[in-house]
Amino acid sequence: MKKTSATPRFSVVIPCYNEEHYIGDTLASLQQQVFDGTFEVIVVNNNCSDGSAKIAKELGARIVYEKRAGVCWARQAGTAAARGEIVISTDADTIFTPQWLQTIDETFKQHSDYVAVAGPCTYRSGPWWGRTYPKLLFRAVDGYCRLFGRPFYITATNIAFKKSFWQGYDVNTPQGGDELSLLRQLRKQGKVAFVRSNPVYTSARRLKRGLLYNLFVTLIFYYLCGYYLDRIFRRTIIGPAPAYRFSDDEETKTENARLQPSVLLGNKLND
Repeated sequence: MKKTSATPRFSVVIPCYNEEHYIGDTLASLQQQVFDGTFEVIVVNNNCSDGSAKIAKELGARIVYEKRAGVCWARQAGTAAARGEIVISTDADTIFTPQWLQTIDETFKQHSDYVAVAGPCTYRSGPWWGRTYPKLLFRAVDGYCRLFGRPFYITATNIAFKKSFWQGYDVNTPQGGDELSLLRQLRKQGKVAFVRSNPVYTSARRLKRGLLYNLFVTLIFYYLCGYYLDRIFRRTIIGPAPAYRFSDDEETKTENARLQPSVLLGNKLND
């Protein structure tokens, strides 16, 4: 990355499992940040068997290795290794506006009592229901936060928190441990803010299995049932949802083209 130091302001932690088709665009959009402070980018190699780690290293990211499979283990390893005052959790198939880091920094500076600053995420492509769902969800999160002073949900692809208040991820809850459990933990420590005007933009590949699959399998079974059962029994009862990867090179190229930072930044990343 172009802006690093021994004690950076931010550590951007990116779990990575076979993301060679996306990780380059993710890191490129971080290189285009207008933030004038220092930050490091940590890519956690979570058993990659493709060229993800090589691409990330060539683009200046710091590589951390985690052999235990799962996004919570990967975020745990990356956050533990982070040198920054503030850790930012995001994903390897996500891109950012040039002002993303600057907005997070300004929010923390304006509110010294904040322990965390979250924002929404949206899909850049995909079916109409996939584009509509996050808009409705994060409007509800924003409204709830304005009424009650705290969000009821955060996405792990857009959450920044002061490392001094972090007590570790709940690795027994692979679905939701990096979101719901982290939010519960941070709210006990202090104020968690939600900035609706600072979104990130992620791949719509998760939606390609259809509305019913995403509703009943991904959301209800793996996420909600998995999270609450794992919390009740304090161990993993339902494992993480299967990772979705492209098998068709042309489909990969098409989706990758939609996520090119130069294209997205050129059209102002409208919703």
